[in-house]
Amino acid sequence: MAQNLSTIAFDADDTLWHTERIFRLTQARFAELLRDYADTEHLEHRLLEAERRNVGHYGFGVKGFVLSMIETAIEVTEEKVPASVISELMAAGRDMLRHPIDLLPDAAEVVEAAASTHKILLITKGDLIDQERKLAQSGLGDLFDWVEIVSHKTPSVYRTAFCRHGDGPAHAMMVGDSMRSDIVPAISVGSWAVHVPHGVPWALETDTAPKQTERFHVIKRLGDLPALISDIG
Repeated sequence: MAQNLSTIAFDADDTLWHTERIFRLTQARFAELLRDYADTEHLEHRLLEAERRNVGHYGFGVKGFVLSMIETAIEVTEEKVPASVISELMAAGRDMLRHPIDLLPDAAEVVEAAASTHKILLITKGDLIDQERKLAQSGLGDLFDWVEIVSHKTPSVYRTAFCRHGDGPAHAMMVGDSMRSDIVPAISVGSWAVHVPHGVPWALETDTAPKQTERFHVIKRLGDLPALISDIG
C-alpha cells in the first residue's frame, strides 16, 4: 500500500452512478407541463432560483427538487397551476426515487481495486433513505470501510471523516464530480482531491478549481484513477 496515501473517499452521485440525467429528464417534463405559462429558459431560471433559496431548508436530493418544482409552478402560474400538474410532479418525484441504479463505466472495478490496497470511504450528501437505497442497489456497499451520508460537504465533514476513519486529511484522497462539494473543501483541509467531470454540472455545484497545489488532479474518466493512485504512491 502507498506510504503517503492510506484512505480514498468516493462521492456517489455522478461519480459512481448516473444521477444528473434523471434530474434533467424530469426537468424536461416539468417544462412540458408548464409550456402554456412560461418558456423553458425562463422556467429553468426560476427553478434554479427556487433551488438556491430552498437548499438550506430541504437539503440536496429528489425531495427538495420536487418541492422547488412545485413552488416554481405556483409562482409562474400566479397560483393558478392545475392540481393535475402538481400531481404529475409528485409522481415524477416518486419515479425518480424508484429509478434503478446504473453504474458509470469502470466504477465497480475501480472501487474494488482501491479496496484491495487502501481503506475506502463513501462520502455523499442528500436524502438518507434515497442514498441508502442507491448504495444497496449498486452492489458496492460491502466494499466500503465506512459510509458517510451528510446534508452538506464542508471542510469539517472531510476533516472529521478522514481523522475518524483514516490517518488524517494529509493521507486521504477525495474523488468526485463536484468542484464545490468534492474538491474545494477536501483540498482546504490538506487532502488530495481528484475531479472526474461528468455531464453538465449543476449551477449550485460549480466553483473555481484550486490553484497552486500539487494535490489537485483532474482525470477524464474514473478508469484513470488507479494509475494516478499508483503515481502518488
